[in-house]
Amino acid sequence: MNKFQGLWPAMFTPVQIDGQPNFDELSRLTELLIAQNLDGLYILGSTGQGVLFTEEQRKKVVEVVSEAVNRRIPVIVQVGALTTDESVRLAKHAQTCKVDGISSVGPIYFPGPAAMAMEHYRRIATSTDLPFFPYQLGNNSIPGDTLSFINNLFEIPNVSGMKLTTSQLLEISLIHNHAGDRLKLFSGSDELLCHASLCGTVGAIGTFYNLWGVQCKQILTAFTNGEYDLAKEFMLEFQKIIQLVITDIWTFLRKAMLIKYNIDIGPTKAPLGNTHKEWDEQKVIEIVDSLEAIAGKLEESNKISS
Repeated sequence: MNKFQGLWPAMFTPVQIDGQPNFDELSRLTELLIAQNLDGLYILGSTGQGVLFTEEQRKKVVEVVSEAVNRRIPVIVQVGALTTDESVRLAKHAQTCKVDGISSVGPIYFPGPAAMAMEHYRRIATSTDLPFFPYQLGNNSIPGDTLSFINNLFEIPNVSGMKLTTSQLLEISLIHNHAGDRLKLFSGSDELLCHASLCGTVGAIGTFYNLWGVQCKQILTAFTNGEYDLAKEFMLEFQKIIQLVITDIWTFLRKAMLIKYNIDIGPTKAPLGNTHKEWDEQKVIEIVDSLEAIAGKLEESNKISS
């Protein structure tokens, strides 16, 4: 069975007030997501603030998550860093922790020809035997012609798929139609949870799945099984919520995680999120309840049919 599929939270890395990783809360969050029967964990990506931690902090996060997981659920580690050498060291460390895959953004702050990104990826991918998932972030992180870029990826050992954080569904379809089963594609845009599955993705990796992983997995499964009307209702509400909270997203998610799970993800590492305003607790509860009420219709329907 392919382990690289389904719904994967892009895990928070909880932090303390001083910006240090909060390993106790990290372990609790890991246990929560495993208990929810989600399909995998993607750690130290943008949501996990990976590039903002030191190399040693990132290694410790991988160790804590790996120890908590204990092979119960697949884990992909995002190892992108300011330098390729650091990425390679992080990849090798991830392999010693017995994770299931590694991922990386392209060269950070140094946009250039496709050859630069490809060499960056090649050095990371060949440093271990782990499946490698390049991380496409936004609409401009595949330099040059998309299909030429994908063809070049095919030449790199261990490339198994991609995380596509794009709102361009046609781009996802283009890559899937060209790559077929050669690349396992994950949608990285939460608001396209169901839509992207029509374009060839095998799963989704996203921030909001820390909070609503159970509900989003239920809806994605229902959608692929033909429950179109319910999926439409859920996705429209989900997209409305994303638009509503996006300006102050971190403070919303922090308060929501505290209310729902009693897990404190802490503040962002400044300057990220340092202008986010605090949310009224009752408003957060109303937002959480509004989405979960729709997901609850699926549970009620399943009870009736069984």
